Amino acid sequence: MRPIAAGLGIGLAAAVLTVPTLLGQAGTPPPAGEARWIVDIVHSQIDFRVRHLVGRVRGTFTNWYAELHTQGDDWTRGTVSVNVQTTSLNTGNRLRDDDLRSSHFFAVDSFPVMGFKSTGIETSDSAVVIHGMLTIKERSRPVTLRGQYRGVAKDMEGHERIAFDATTTIDRRDFGMSWTPIVGDAAVIGNDVEITIALEAVRVH
Repeated sequence: MRPIAAGLGIGLAAAVLTVPTLLGQAGTPPPAGEARWIVDIVHSQIDFRVRHLVGRVRGTFTNWYAELHTQGDDWTRGTVSVNVQTTSLNTGNRLRDDDLRSSHFFAVDSFPVMGFKSTGIETSDSAVVIHGMLTIKERSRPVTLRGQYRGVAKDMEGHERIAFDATTTIDRRDFGMSWTPIVGDAAVIGNDVEITIALEAVRVH
């Protein structure tokens, strides 16, 4: 196991490099009154979980991009968009990952990107509900993510950061992923997939 101090050092170094990179992606300033935030993937995650027989398999995506646009500090009137490179999925097992990338599931050669775009955001105290459209294999379905708004704070360099995490459950068959092996009378893989998005984003305008 990597020593904790070394792990923290690598994480802090990555964080220091991340902010200038994000600022470099800022591009054209948004309309007056609108703020733009770009995800810091060093401190963010997209995870999924699905049943395998009587257990659970967890996975993540390592290559993705997200933006938030807010009306000043009022992000409930804003938008969230996420684009994920499907080939970057990782469950910690090479053979399983190859199968997930195949035509049985994500078919990454034909559908290299999946995405989410919000259509509305609701909050109550620290609770957040994000409505939007999830697109996988060019099939778009409405989903609702529920979770917590973590607030806004300034980092050590004075950059504003915003964070939230939220979870939804989808039926993979709605997105063209119905294949599963059968053992006896039982499907090896569950149809319900839990997806969690945990975002920390840096304000660039």
